[in-house]
Amino acid sequence: MSNRVIINADVAKGRINKNIYGHFAEHLGRCIYEGIWVGEDSPIPNTNGIRNDVLEALRGLDIPLLRWPGGCFADEYHWKDGVGPRESRKRMVNTHWGGVVENNHFGTHEFLMLCEMLGCEPYIAGNVGSGTVQEMQEWVEYMTFDGESPMANWRKENGREKPWKVRYFGVGNENWGCGGHMRPEYYADLYRQYQTYVRNYGDNKIYKIACGSNDFNTYWTEVLMREAGRYMDGLSLHYYVVTGPAWENKGSATEFTEREWFTTLQKALKMDEVLTLHSTVMDKYDPEKRVGLIVDEWGTWFDVEPGTNPGFLYQQNTLRDALVASVTFDVFHRHCDRVQMANIAQTVNVLQAMVLTEGEKMVLTPSYHVFEMYKVFQNATALDLNVQSGFYDMDGQSIPSVSATAAKSEDGTICIGLTNLSHNEEAQISVELRGDAGARAYSGRILTSAAKNDRNTFERPDAVKPKPFVQFETAGGVLSAKLPPMSVVVLEAKAQA
Repeated sequence: MSNRVIINADVAKGRINKNIYGHFAEHLGRCIYEGIWVGEDSPIPNTNGIRNDVLEALRGLDIPLLRWPGGCFADEYHWKDGVGPRESRKRMVNTHWGGVVENNHFGTHEFLMLCEMLGCEPYIAGNVGSGTVQEMQEWVEYMTFDGESPMANWRKENGREKPWKVRYFGVGNENWGCGGHMRPEYYADLYRQYQTYVRNYGDNKIYKIACGSNDFNTYWTEVLMREAGRYMDGLSLHYYVVTGPAWENKGSATEFTEREWFTTLQKALKMDEVLTLHSTVMDKYDPEKRVGLIVDEWGTWFDVEPGTNPGFLYQQNTLRDALVASVTFDVFHRHCDRVQMANIAQTVNVLQAMVLTEGEKMVLTPSYHVFEMYKVFQNATALDLNVQSGFYDMDGQSIPSVSATAAKSEDGTICIGLTNLSHNEEAQISVELRGDAGARAYSGRILTSAAKNDRNTFERPDAVKPKPFVQFETAGGVLSAKLPPMSVVVLEAKAQA
């Protein structure tokens, strides 16, 4: 069936905040230790303890910001244990994730150094579940105060003279669950108390993010907006694509049926409904959309790879994950008036990772490649578009066969994302560009593969990677293309002089 996309290039729908392409690195499994941090004495090539191969890979994504230290870990993390001489730092048990003992060698200084290396903004998640108001206040002071104070003096003693710029700070994480099993009314009061002491020192202005809801639970959002909305800049939301019959049986990341492929993408598209529900509640209390909706955990969640620690959440990453990423970004773009940040879970070796490591070896995942292809949308202006799609059917259920997005970048280039969700049928598509004078030169790249579970391994690191896309022609302002099954295409239309 043919599909049609009409782009109204002269109708802007809002700015796509580059922070939608944010990332998340928790002290979980091998994300931090081995994945990012190997220590200065490691035989793995590193810069100040950060492994070089991962650093260079992540630089290729133009990461706008990075969330740390959790996740559930955030509400058992006491930051003072992770500063000062490494040999004297307290060891701790990571009770949430595998019961492993951590030496706290990767702490505040190391994380903020990593952000400087990546050229990204830090997003710190503070401890409400097991921490104190004083502890949170002193952390902000330690990082951002430029003057004479106990915390600023301690920072200087630990080797950092000038304060860091820390714009984003989360007051707790999943406080409805692992962060304390709180009622929304109770957390709303705690948030009001704790955020009072997350202070702006000098010209460092903090964007305060309250712990929000998960999935379809709008009651938490209602209470938080009603009781504490005026004290927050952002409200978080978590949504994972889980397709198995039970939480204890989420299905394999690599061995799945056609039906499981379909269901995974069906649930990924549900992000649109989730955002609409929570945005509607937020609009009731904040019609000006001052408070950003912060989707700071999202992605696929499958069973761990066989033979790995179940508490490490290590899963492989296939072409299926790549399509989940592309259609989710399309949804975020449509909600760019309210969604101001998102953080994929997670950056390295955990859940829907960008990068997998094994000792000194590293591989880029299909999801990595979608992030790299879609980085052209960072800070671009979303354009009005109408998508007329055929249907992708499975066992009496249907979803659109094509997902699309379009935006104009700061240099005037029109960027178009097209995803064919079908596992077995190509999609003939026409893209009509209206409201745009002058000729444009099109180029494109495609991510696809022969099998729905194709992935990159340490033995075959380039099995799934982007290639030039040439299966299109243009005539009279209309681009006609043929999308292979299971494919992600990004086109760039540059104005010709």
